[in-house]
Amino acid sequence: MTWWQSIILGIVEGVTEYLPVSSTGHLTITEKLMGMRIDDPGVTAYTAIIQIGAILAAILYFREDIIRIATAFLKGLGNKDARDADYNMGWAVVVGTVITAGVALLGESLITGALRSMWVVATGLIVWSFFMFAADRYSAKLPQEQKRGLETITWKDGAILGLVQCLSLVPGVSRSGATITGGLFSGLDRVAATKLSFYLGIPALVAAGVYQAVTEGGAVAATVGWGVTLIGTVVSFFVAYASIAWLLKYVASNSFTAFVIYRIVVGLAIFGMLFGGVITAN
Repeated sequence: MTWWQSIILGIVEGVTEYLPVSSTGHLTITEKLMGMRIDDPGVTAYTAIIQIGAILAAILYFREDIIRIATAFLKGLGNKDARDADYNMGWAVVVGTVITAGVALLGESLITGALRSMWVVATGLIVWSFFMFAADRYSAKLPQEQKRGLETITWKDGAILGLVQCLSLVPGVSRSGATITGGLFSGLDRVAATKLSFYLGIPALVAAGVYQAVTEGGAVAATVGWGVTLIGTVVSFFVAYASIAWLLKYVASNSFTAFVIYRIVVGLAIFGMLFGGVITAN
């Protein structure tokens, strides 16, 4: 991998990590168009590792929220009277993260093997779009007074969205797309569902990136290179920060319909390239 390829992949990661369009799917598409073997262990690890840059951007952006929630959670563990909405949010993130991590470890060989296929990416993009559209319509029709904010979150919400987040292990589904969809179906408003998606994503993606760096470090060094991996990670950090700010502003007054249409178009385009022999599945 060259430095300019890593810059492009870092931009793709930064733009798509938090948009409900599947960052893994877009990275896989881009890597494939660059002629890379998407089932190569080094490339797979690189894809996970550069996500750390985007996650660091989220940590910086939400640093005040993270400190407040972590403080309330730790305080609430030893003092029942101090347990508030932030304490409950802390439990939601912990429970959701444990569930997602457990499923990811059990299905690691499938995730990095059979599911690393362009057929899976295209299918995931299109099929999950219908769930996103249904959730968006459900939320739009729900009376405003019945919609929930972040102050209503409990560990049960974390458990449900942790399970839903596991679906994003399938390339093309999208982690944010899955959790936002689950949040909307749970009655959360768009901003609350999006923020909860960020909170759940931070520990899950950091764990995935660190795990890949430790277990597949040799493969990265042999087939990709740590220098270009660092470049992609840094680029993804700066691009992701801007993407986060834009998304939160966008969902405050817009539906997810544009993302649904985009996902379907991209999915159909991939199918077209596969059937036309422009690209291969792996």
